[in-house]
Amino acid sequence: MPTSLRAWLPESHLVYFVLDVVASLDIEAIDRAYQSKDHRGERPWDPRMMVALLIYGYCIGVRSSRRLERACYEDVAFRVLTADNQPDHTAISEFRRVHLDALAGLFIQVLRLCQKAGMVKLGRVALDGTKVRANASKHKAMSYAYMQKAEEELQAEVKNLLNEAEAADAQEDALHGKERRGDEVPQELRRRENRLQRIQTAKAALEAEAKTAREAELDAKEQEKHPPEDPPAPTLPTHQVRHDAAGAPKSDAQRNFTDPDSRIMKSGKDFVQGYNGQIVVDEAHQVIVAAELTNQAPDAQHLPAMLEATEANCGARPVQALADAGYYSGKNIEYCDAHGIDPLISVAREKHVLDGAQPFPEGDPRAEMHAKLRGPIGKPAYARRKVIVEPVFGQIKSARGLRQFLMRGLRKVRGEWSLDCLCHNLLKLYRFGQASALA
Repeated sequence: MPTSLRAWLPESHLVYFVLDVVASLDIEAIDRAYQSKDHRGERPWDPRMMVALLIYGYCIGVRSSRRLERACYEDVAFRVLTADNQPDHTAISEFRRVHLDALAGLFIQVLRLCQKAGMVKLGRVALDGTKVRANASKHKAMSYAYMQKAEEELQAEVKNLLNEAEAADAQEDALHGKERRGDEVPQELRRRENRLQRIQTAKAALEAEAKTAREAELDAKEQEKHPPEDPPAPTLPTHQVRHDAAGAPKSDAQRNFTDPDSRIMKSGKDFVQGYNGQIVVDEAHQVIVAAELTNQAPDAQHLPAMLEATEANCGARPVQALADAGYYSGKNIEYCDAHGIDPLISVAREKHVLDGAQPFPEGDPRAEMHAKLRGPIGKPAYARRKVIVEPVFGQIKSARGLRQFLMRGLRKVRGEWSLDCLCHNLLKLYRFGQASALA
């Protein structure tokens, strides 16, 4: 074997680029967590090595901690990256879990590197969302109406089983006396009691969420009547449990037992238990300039917050924003106009809008946008939307295999989404550097 690990791979290999980038990143938040631990324990793995290991793994579509551990033994690139060290899957998984927020925060630092390389222009951006499966089955979700029905049925079954057990105890006492132990709980009763407890817990949580959603709705109505002089910046939407005027869940309100933060969402022709991943992509080099994730299925409510995130991340607003019909609303058009952004947002399915086959009645606010999209400037500009943003989802989901999140809970899957988008930008920066070197 070569005397140096660096001789195992060509100089232009992605591993060396990842190592160089990670060496330049500020990981003070992770270092602080290391320094706060008791140093008398087991010596930890080098944090930069662990960061590089996770980033390189996500870049090539290897996310499982067990697959990462195996790669550290079997894959030359991973062995070069870890300097022939082999952290086990528990250490990898725990590092990701503990430092997930800090890892997600590296997205901004990599975006800054892309900006410094001249890859972000903010002349035209495209916004879109995609549904990603949660680490939960949609068959583990239950509606509020079914919870009530199941709770009543299980309570009746538990009561019958207890009565049967008491009758059996009385019969055995008559035969054998009362000295026998009677504290053994029948398996059938234990199973039903556990299921009843889970349903009651989920039902109570759903009722609490519905009450909170009702209070938020009333607060929003009050603010509409008396708007503040300095309105707050747009924020990302969160799922609101369907509720009635009294703040009780409606019968079709659902909750998943495995991942309560996830929601059933329409994805193409199917329904998935998942989350809504949102991105804003710059036209120049398909760099993701804003990446967020919510459990709110409709896209329209995300547009203001995503454009605000773009400005916060890049220090400037885009000149023009493209989005499909899912983002169209009067409020979104008003927001873009008020912030000096030229909106090109479809009012219906693109093939119907662009060929003029779907007219709008006179006075309809969509008529103006419809005419704009069919104009000599709007039509070729809007046609760029698919070219800018949709290939990015293809690269993330198909090329690198993000079909389902590993973690559960909104905070954790947000961290995973940010890590995946970070790796997308890192690969764009890597290929941009290679192309520049060849030019």
